[in-house]
Amino acid sequence: MTILFRLEIHYQQDVVQARQRTREIAEQLGFDAQDRARLATAISEIARNAFQYAKGGTVEFCVEGEPQAFLIRVEDRGEGIPHLADVLAGRYTSSTGMGLGIVGTRRLMDFFEIESLPGQGTTVVMSKRLSKRSPTFTDSELHQIRETVIERSPQNPYEEIQQQNQELLQAMAELRKREEELIRLNRELEDTNRGVVALYAELDEKADSLQKANELKTRFLSNMSHEFRTPLNSILSLSRMLLARMDGDLTAEQEKQVTFIQKAASGLSELVNDLLDLAKVEAGKIEVRPSSFEVSDLFATLRGMLRPLLVQDSSVALIIEEPNAIPPLYTDESKVAQILRNFISNALKFTQQGEVRVTAMQTGHTVTFSVSDTGIGIAPGDRERIFEDFVQIESPLQKQVKGTGLGLPLSRKLTELLGGSISMKSEVGQGSTFTASIPIVYPYTTEFPTQKQPASLEPNRLPILAVEDHPETLFIYEKHLQESTYQLIPTRTLAQARLVLQQVQPTAIMLDIMLEGQNGWTFLRELKADETTRTIPVLVITIIDNEKQALALGADGFLIKPVDRLPLLNKLNTLINKNSPQKILLIDDDPAYRYLVKQLLINTTLSILEAPNGEEGLNLAQYEHPSAIVLDLEMPEIGGFDVLEQLKNNSVTQSIPVIIHSSAQLDIEVQRRLAKQSIAILSKETGSQTAASAQLQDALVKAGIVLDAWGESNV
Repeated sequence: MTILFRLEIHYQQDVVQARQRTREIAEQLGFDAQDRARLATAISEIARNAFQYAKGGTVEFCVEGEPQAFLIRVEDRGEGIPHLADVLAGRYTSSTGMGLGIVGTRRLMDFFEIESLPGQGTTVVMSKRLSKRSPTFTDSELHQIRETVIERSPQNPYEEIQQQNQELLQAMAELRKREEELIRLNRELEDTNRGVVALYAELDEKADSLQKANELKTRFLSNMSHEFRTPLNSILSLSRMLLARMDGDLTAEQEKQVTFIQKAASGLSELVNDLLDLAKVEAGKIEVRPSSFEVSDLFATLRGMLRPLLVQDSSVALIIEEPNAIPPLYTDESKVAQILRNFISNALKFTQQGEVRVTAMQTGHTVTFSVSDTGIGIAPGDRERIFEDFVQIESPLQKQVKGTGLGLPLSRKLTELLGGSISMKSEVGQGSTFTASIPIVYPYTTEFPTQKQPASLEPNRLPILAVEDHPETLFIYEKHLQESTYQLIPTRTLAQARLVLQQVQPTAIMLDIMLEGQNGWTFLRELKADETTRTIPVLVITIIDNEKQALALGADGFLIKPVDRLPLLNKLNTLINKNSPQKILLIDDDPAYRYLVKQLLINTTLSILEAPNGEEGLNLAQYEHPSAIVLDLEMPEIGGFDVLEQLKNNSVTQSIPVIIHSSAQLDIEVQRRLAKQSIAILSKETGSQTAASAQLQDALVKAGIVLDAWGESNV
């Protein structure tokens, strides 16, 4: 940094001289007339503040940086600026005008920084980059500029005022020119606006007409669908009676005729049902009834429902893949089934040979259902038309299969109703793939599917209060904490959270800051200011990386969404058990297996207690109260089942998490019973040490054990 000039401010004329020197140096550095006027005005304003409010100060002119910039530092020794934050934010009002100059100066400069301490004065540093057209000044050139400025005698105040007036007149002329241009543009905009207003009025009129026409169409379809259903049901019932020979035998020709009648009535009934569904969706009268269900159960139902379609043509295989690791959905199961039925029936109709494959895959907070076929495919020009009402694409197979042209439009509307979307890929002659992406949790539900009231808290699990306004995120938290030592208490508003805190003292709080229409920061301050909640660990989980602010306001931990299960559990374990010594009790009569478990835990700081039999294990659990117990089932004298029963019946030990570690072959009923009393069931027959280590890590984390160091070295 090269200092060009330094000026002391003691008198009013020194403020004028600061303005003169600024203009002179700016001219030497190649600034144009407009920038010179801006710089002079800005420095004059800050220097006047120093003289008026601090009774003096210094102005230092420098060149620094790469690329080079003209830097000015103004320091005073006054009492400092009160309400500086309000001044910089433009909220401070003063009868003397203090603060307006600071805000205006900041706008004129490329860089502006101010520091003011009570009783120690104020320092303002500001700079403006040199023009790109200006050459880079060497040290000798800057020294020459310094000498030139020092040699120049300052102008008298009258000359400076004349110069300032000329600059003001020039600026006013430019402003007048801009004002005239703005007036002209405003006139053009007014003319355009009149046309837009007229167009909007016409569009509104047409929109009203279209809305009325759509309502009439919907009402007509709904009424006609209801009116058609009664005679159609009668025709179907009567035809079934005739074919069942309830009133006598039929000739072969009569049976053939009645069969034709039944098929026609069945096709018409399908059309009426689709029309009625479409009418309900468009009228907004269809009701979504969300419930929790497994995708595997839905697929099993579809297999049974669609089996009759496969009997007709054995050259096409329907393959419904078993879903893998997909959480339960909380949405309208019947509508999801209807969407998939439409996809599958279409695929079977237009596939002559090969296969129709149905899959499901989780992607974030949605499940994507796909139906792929090896059929005739769809031409590019028809791929959007197939989602229009009553559209059926011409093809060699079209005449052989029946259809209404409403299945795909209805599927799209139902998917959108559930908060999802439909897409498709197709190649002519190679087949098509239709996909429906549906949220795991119906996004417009007012109730959380697994929400439990504080009254239903489980005595052996630690309550965790979650404050999160997205139901799908709460659903994921519930799954993350499932089978762990923690129980989720979900709330979607701060009012609900405060109500829970009046009834329950949670072990920890998971808080989302970005709550719609609510201030999570205020709630965090409230928690840490209240004597009853101050000691509860608060884990902030949000989408924005503002960890420093969260910790500064009292948060005990911070995570960024989305959060996986192990990091979440490990973070909770750390916050809740950070000051507690952690001990693991191994109850196993086989010293080799005890040694193996100790080797798996060798890199941790856990204290490991050993019991070679059930009786000693019960005694150690009673007096040592370990953080978790690893229990073998097959032991002499007191077996593992009896040990587990006594642990859970003892008030001192019933809350200790138990991990079953056994080589016994357990049937489904026994596994279910053990799952209710333990955190995890591990097999001693795990093939590799890596797999055994991962399984034990997962189980211990669910039991509340802190494994940060071990997790990093083994994952």
